[in-house]
Amino acid sequence: MALGTAPPAYEPRFDAGRICLDLLATTHPVERLDGVEALRAWIGGVGLVPGGTALGHADASWLVVFRELRAHIGTLVRDPRAPDTPSYESALRRVNEAAYASTPVPRAVRGADGALTRELAGPPACAALLALVARDAVELLTDPVARAAVRECEGDNCPLVYLDTSRGRRRRWCSSEVCGNRERVARHRRRAALARA
Repeated sequence: MALGTAPPAYEPRFDAGRICLDLLATTHPVERLDGVEALRAWIGGVGLVPGGTALGHADASWLVVFRELRAHIGTLVRDPRAPDTPSYESALRRVNEAAYASTPVPRAVRGADGALTRELAGPPACAALLALVARDAVELLTDPVARAAVRECEGDNCPLVYLDTSRGRRRRWCSSEVCGNRERVARHRRRAALARA
């Protein structure tokens, strides 16, 4: 790397198959919600708001509550066999509370080309956006088929979870391009080392 250049920032990922699981992915390999701008980018990228929605009113308090919701969802998704623990019950209560809020109101408007596009009736409140994520988590946790399709990545040191919708339910990695590629390279190196031995 040349002097004076920074390593590339970690881009948000939106390949977990559910909004709530994409929120969990913001912790790896480093904290991706490291500022309000990163949170605004995630909100738009995951599709909580239509493209072009102004989020200038988002502030540091939003960051705190999104991270808290992420922790609660993580508790519920990662440890489904511990529903009787106080931490599980607390997380469940907090996700349900977040899901209770009213969600943003969409409306159809005519664009410059005459086609209908979606926009929000007003600036989205933080609680309204949290409700969308929390409701997605509630739907995932209460749907036995979807819940059974939640997998943890088999990549080395990768804690990400995803919804396995592949044929035969044989997906092994959070991303074939990231962890899958690392595994294939490591396997190739092991074979090459054995061949040289």
